[in-house]
Amino acid sequence: MLEQLDTLEQEALAALAQANDPGALAAWKQTYLGRSASLSTFLGDLGKLPAAERPLAGKRGNEVKRTLEAAYAAGEERINAAVLNHALQSEALDVTLPGRPLRRGRLHPSTLILRRIYAIWAEMGFQIYRSPNVELDDYNFTLLNIPPHHPARDMWDTFYTTEEGVLLRTHTSPGQIHAMREFAPAPLRVILPGMCFRYEQITARSEIQFHQVEGLAVGPGITFANLKATLADFARRMFGEGARTQFRADHFPFTEPSMEVDVECFVCGGKGCPVCKFSGWLEILGSGMVHPTVLRNGGYDPKVFSGFAFGMGPERIAMLRHGIEDIRYFWGNDLRFLEQF
Repeated sequence: MLEQLDTLEQEALAALAQANDPGALAAWKQTYLGRSASLSTFLGDLGKLPAAERPLAGKRGNEVKRTLEAAYAAGEERINAAVLNHALQSEALDVTLPGRPLRRGRLHPSTLILRRIYAIWAEMGFQIYRSPNVELDDYNFTLLNIPPHHPARDMWDTFYTTEEGVLLRTHTSPGQIHAMREFAPAPLRVILPGMCFRYEQITARSEIQFHQVEGLAVGPGITFANLKATLADFARRMFGEGARTQFRADHFPFTEPSMEVDVECFVCGGKGCPVCKFSGWLEILGSGMVHPTVLRNGGYDPKVFSGFAFGMGPERIAMLRHGIEDIRYFWGNDLRFLEQF
């Protein structure tokens, strides 16, 4: 029995020396170390040998197995090196050729429009103020003059968390309270950009998440005329010097009085077309004078201070500027759309 193992070992080593390519090496491993190989069969049948012969036979069988495994590892290294050397000698390799250029990424259209908005408001003396995406119910509603059971809460389809009173903010207006409480009683001019979340049906005009840029100015003697002039100036800076604006009365719980701001349709020049629904105007933002209750909740005395606020959707503005018909393109990760910007 031991003589058979010696013969098997010598035969396997000799066959391995003749293996000079990966295919031959794989065939050798299957023949001498595979499950159906003679060595594997021998080790599996040790129990059939007389008890006195088993220890010596098992010891020798394992020695042969270890020897063949070590020889296989050395043969694999030898063949891989030979294959690599052959490839280097036979294949054309010009190390002087320039490397393949990496494709440079580009900014997302939402980022581009946000940066443009930041730049405009920075030129007008507003600084960026960041507020959290996850808010308390008090900041998102109650302190903005929308107490519990107020019908205005139906305007937002809110994502509530499992923790009572904690939600994903439905608008950036909660940042008004954060900013006022930090700066009061000093005057302030800030914009509050960020992501908002609403449980809405996803359509070409609405998404469950979207950017919003809130604006807030508080100080003594701020009037509605200041608000109109400021927003008209913003429209000219964003849409061009010839941009005409229109102001329409509206209602928001946290501003009084309130208004919507439209810009003249730049597609039809105000004549009426499908983009502006044949009205000649495109809505760009909502605004108004800060409600006295909100000022008071923010730490300002409404008898001394007044202010205005506004909110705009950057994706909506980008859609107007570039003629984009579907807001879902912003979140679709389609390179055919993104590479246009």
